[in-house]
Amino acid sequence: MSEAKTTEFDRHMIEALVCPVTQSVLSYDADKQELVSKAARLAFPIRGGIPVMLVDEARKIED
Repeated sequence: MSEAKTTEFDRHMIEALVCPVTQSVLSYDADKQELVSKAARLAFPIRGGIPVMLVDEARKIED
């Protein structure tokens, strides 16, 4: 499988995920490698290409 296909597959997987706290849509921050829930004010890390959707592992977003 080519790298482009892998990236596309990962992107589709990420688009299917929702926030485990609010069930709202997540946005992808490519620079920080995080999935961001604006509703819950949490950023979930992506490690080794795998989203870590645990609240205990999420970073709190400050305004």
